[in-house]
Amino acid sequence: MFGKAIGIFSGGFVGIAVVLAGYLLLFPPDLLRVGTNYSAKIVCSNVFIAGREPDEVLSVDVQAPGHPLLKQISIDVDREAQIVEARLFKIFAPAISQYREGLGCTNVHSAGLSNQTLAASPDLPDGIWPLGNDVELFENPRIAEALSDEALLGEGYRAIVVVRNGRIVGERYAQGFDETTPLLGWSMTKTVTASLIGTLVQSGEMSLGESLVESFPDWAQDGRGDITVADMLAMSSGLEWNEDYGDVSDVTRMLYLKDDQAGFASERPAESETGRVFNYSSGTSTILSRVWQDKLNDGGLSYPKEALFEPLGMTSVVLETDATDIFVGSSYMYAAARDWARFGQFLLQQGVWQGQQILPKGFTNWMFEPVAESDGKYGKGHLWIEAPGDLPPFEDAVWLQGHDGQSIGIFPSYDMVVVRLGLTPSKLGYSPLPLAKELIAAFESQ
Repeated sequence: MFGKAIGIFSGGFVGIAVVLAGYLLLFPPDLLRVGTNYSAKIVCSNVFIAGREPDEVLSVDVQAPGHPLLKQISIDVDREAQIVEARLFKIFAPAISQYREGLGCTNVHSAGLSNQTLAASPDLPDGIWPLGNDVELFENPRIAEALSDEALLGEGYRAIVVVRNGRIVGERYAQGFDETTPLLGWSMTKTVTASLIGTLVQSGEMSLGESLVESFPDWAQDGRGDITVADMLAMSSGLEWNEDYGDVSDVTRMLYLKDDQAGFASERPAESETGRVFNYSSGTSTILSRVWQDKLNDGGLSYPKEALFEPLGMTSVVLETDATDIFVGSSYMYAAARDWARFGQFLLQQGVWQGQQILPKGFTNWMFEPVAESDGKYGKGHLWIEAPGDLPPFEDAVWLQGHDGQSIGIFPSYDMVVVRLGLTPSKLGYSPLPLAKELIAAFESQ
């Protein structure tokens, strides 16, 4: 009798397990799909853009700092087709990310990718950075000491580049990375989006005061029709948005579950009056990518290279798109550390490069102005005034900041730019500000 009961129980358990497995195969929860799509995307970009080994990327970049479920992810890399597929427990929630030359990797859901590609940028001429890629470091033992201090560099750092008076005066790379390795800037991409808009303001094709109804006609039917480009750049549009990366939220749904990311973000309703509430939103920046691309007859895929990256000599840049060929202007730009430094130097020089006024006069000053609704923490042009690590503002410095410890500090008073890239989760509490202060002390001691 007891054995019969055990048999019935075991059979029931197996039946439930089979039903559950079948359900997960047919209808995987969004949490699982976010995990596999994130894994496929990160591995794909790092393999085909940065030239890293897939198993290392999966282990170090995806699984080590991430959700426990990510430790159960397996990947399959098809180098010929340039596709990465990820699954949970080798079966569930399959996800695909596909690489295209010049456009990086894109998660593919129900839509197919176009056959668009971008040619590589021409090589830089011989010469000293930033016009060329040669570096003549100035001897300063205090700079060398600062760049050897692991506490100042932070756990998980991958690249540090220090620029003073328009020249690289120090750099440091972790094992496995060097000056040619394209690294993901995450939300530092937002400031690039703001600058691309600035180039179109300079050419007269956009204005900061215009609405977004040309790209999103439905907005004209409600209060969203009053939202301007400037409101969006200041993160004060009033649109509903959840930027929580620890769960299935607006930002993770957009980045990992949607083919049309700008379309998804544009469906968010208004939850507050425009210009009254600061709400940091990656959806905002991706919406703006759609807006500026709509201004160009050819869809704008070659525009970032032609208008910004190639004039600045940023030859390593890959700005990735969603499945509708809209740039993910919130999150997905890869560039070598020296090219990120070029971009920081460009902003320090107020949008001028080699005598060419690429951004309108006064535009970077406007970008650096604090947004009142942010309590002075955020600037009007998609960047931070508050220092990384939630530290108070430092003199007139501004910061580009990205997930997992990416930052570019711009210090006008010291004619200095400090790039810091790595894999440093926010829970570690790292800030590059102490490094910057030590570098400033080194310069002042000369």
